[in-house]
Amino acid sequence: MNKIVDFIQNVTSVEIIDILIAVVIILFFRIFSSALSYIIIRMFKFKTKNSKKIKESAFYKPLRIFFIILGFYIAILFLEEPINISEKAMNIVTKIFEIISVITFAKGIAESFTPQSSFVKAIKQKMDKDSDDTMFDFILKILRVIIYIIAGFIVITLLGINLNGLVAGLGIGGVIVTLAAQDTAKNLFGGLVIFLDKPFVVGDWIQMDNYEGTVEDITFRSTRVRTFENSLVNIPNSIISNSSIINWSKMEKRRYKTNLCIQIDTPLEKLEKFKNRIEEMLQEKEGIYADSILVKFDEINDNGINVLVSSYTDSVDYPSYLAERENINYKIMKILKEENIELAYDTKTVYVKN
Repeated sequence: MNKIVDFIQNVTSVEIIDILIAVVIILFFRIFSSALSYIIIRMFKFKTKNSKKIKESAFYKPLRIFFIILGFYIAILFLEEPINISEKAMNIVTKIFEIISVITFAKGIAESFTPQSSFVKAIKQKMDKDSDDTMFDFILKILRVIIYIIAGFIVITLLGINLNGLVAGLGIGGVIVTLAAQDTAKNLFGGLVIFLDKPFVVGDWIQMDNYEGTVEDITFRSTRVRTFENSLVNIPNSIISNSSIINWSKMEKRRYKTNLCIQIDTPLEKLEKFKNRIEEMLQEKEGIYADSILVKFDEINDNGINVLVSSYTDSVDYPSYLAERENINYKIMKILKEENIELAYDTKTVYVKN
C-alpha cells in the first residue's frame, strides 16, 4: 500500500497526461473494435452489402477481440518510457499479446471451416448435390484440428520451448502414451472405417445389437444416436466398426407378409375366389409392387388350410408402413366376411376312454 501511495505522490503532471492518453487509446480500440472489424471484413467481402452477413463472418468476433487486445498492448507500449516499465515485463507483455493473437486468429480460421460458415456454405453449393454431407463434415473437423495443432506449435515456439526436446520427450514417453491411448486409437480407426465404408450417415435410422435410433452426429471418438425413447447414446466407434448394423433408412421397399389359416372344410371354389379377390385388392392398391404379390395355398396343417399373402410396399418408414399394413388387414377381413369364410383356430380333441 505504501508503494502505491509513493507512486501516486511521485507521479508528475506529464505522466498523468501520458496515462490519460493510454486510457484513451484503450477506450478508442474498445469502442471502435466492431467498426474496425466490419471495415476489414468488408474489404475482403466488397460484394456483400448485407451488414448482418458481414457480422456473421467467422472472423468478426476474433477481430473484435484482437482490436481490444491491441488497444491494451499499444497503451502499454506508450507507457513503457513514461512509467519506466522494465524490459523483462515488456517482453512478457509482448509474448502474451503474440500468443493471444495467434489463438484469436486460429479460432477465426477454424470457425471458417464449420458447416454454418458462409465460406463452407458457398463451397457446398458448388459441390455435387449427391455428395456425402457426413464425410464433408468429417473433413471439416480434421481441418479444424490441424489448424489448432499448428496454432499450438506456434504458441510453444513463442514460449521458447525447444520443439526438438519436446519431440524427444514424447519419444521417451511414447510407450506410456500408446498404452494409455489404445481405446482412443481404436475409436479413431473405427471412425475412419465408418466414413470410408459409409454404413450410415447422419439422419439414418440404424439398429445394432443393443441400440436402435437415429444418428445425430459422428465424431472422431463416438457416434451419437437418438433412441426412440428420446435418450441420447454415445456409442464408441470401435464398437460400431465391429458390429453388424441394420440401416433401416436404406430400405427401398418393405415386405408385408401374413399367414391366414382357413377352416379345413372350406370349399376349394370359395378358397380360390378368396385368393383371387385378395390378389386383385393388392393389385389395385397404390404403393404396392405388382410383381411382388404372392397369394398362395401354402400348406395344410392340423388346424386348417394356410394361405400365404406377401407383397412389397414403398412405405418404408415405420409409421407409414404400419398404416399401410393396417389398411391391407382391414381389406382382408372385409373380404373374409363378404365371402363368408371363417379362420381356423387352434383346437384339440380329447377322447376320454371309460
